[in-house]
Parts: sequence; structure tokens; C-alpha cells
Amino acid sequence: MTELKIEPAKTALVVIDLQRGVVSIPAAPRPASEVVQRAAEIARALRRAGGTIVFVHVTPSADGKDGLKPITDAAQAAGRALPPDWAEFVPELGIQPGDILITKRQWGAFYGTELDLQVRRRGVDAIILCGISTSVGVESTARDAYERGYNQIFVEDAMADRDPERHRHTVSSLFPRIGRVRSTAEVIAAIE
Repeated sequence: MTELKIEPAKTALVVIDLQRGVVSIPAAPRPASEVVQRAAEIARALRRAGGTIVFVHVTPSADGKDGLKPITDAAQAAGRALPPDWAEFVPELGIQPGDILITKRQWGAFYGTELDLQVRRRGVDAIILCGISTSVGVESTARDAYERGYNQIFVEDAMADRDPERHRHTVSSLFPRIGRVRSTAEVIAAIE
């Protein structure tokens, strides 16, 4: 394992889907509250060091017509009414003026959003990823970031999934092939 070096001015923390509706769903291998706490810790450290902080949430448009509708073998939740606060970021994240807020309409945070534009214009070439869920929103964003040439750091203990086995598989099989997997403590130490 190589030593972790983080250049804050060229690094963005991208926090995936830590919003009321998502964090209310049971998570594993750790509760969503721990994921939120660790994401907030990393955000504070990187913000102090001059890095870029990006919070991403997912929600359909008001009419719901922008939802994905391909034919799949697994049943998809379609047309269910979401609570009015479903997409609100949880306040424990401590969002600050100057943080970038991105709304996505699908699993990944790059497609159809300004994420790439916003971080590239700030000179970012490295992304720290965390959030829920590891095997869906985080993984989809990670694959796209890899194909766009970003260096990536995956904060294993600042992620969770509905299924602990899917979390473990993504962290152990995919993430080491497209970036570096580290803990919150290791990431904060490399920032400071």
C-alpha cells in the first residue's frame, strides 16, 4: 500500500446521497449516522486545508418524468410518493457557503450534472469519495470518475450499503482497481 499524500488545493471530497430519505434506510456494515459523522469530519478537515467540498443528493424532478425506466429483471420502485424532505441534506453534514451542491437524477453523480465542470474549473484532479450506498451511488460515481481520469480515494468507514456483502465486494474487488481504499483517520492525517 502506497503512502497517502493529499494535495488539498487539487482535491475534492464528493459526498454521495447523505440526505434524509437515504440515511433513514437501514445501512451496513455500519449505521448511516456513523457515515454522516465521518463524512462531516473529512469535510471540515479538507475545507480548513483549502480543498473543495461537494455534496450530492438524488431526487426526481417534480413531475417524476425524468426517472429511469429501462426493462430490468429486478423490480424497480416506480411512482412511489417521496416525503417532502426526502432529498434534504442532513444538517449534521455542516454544509457551508462555498460548498458545491449537486442534484443528480440517477445513480452516478457525473452524468447529467455539473460535477465534472465544477471540480475541473477549480483545478481538482483527485476525488475523495464517501456516502451511501457503496454499491450503487458511490460505485457508479467512482466508475465514471475513473473513466474521466481522476485519482480517487475511497473512505471505507465513511460508506455503507443496504447489504454488507455488496459493500464488502465493492470495497475489496472494484475500488482497489480504480483508486485507493483508506480509513477516515488515514485521510484526515494525509490532509493535515
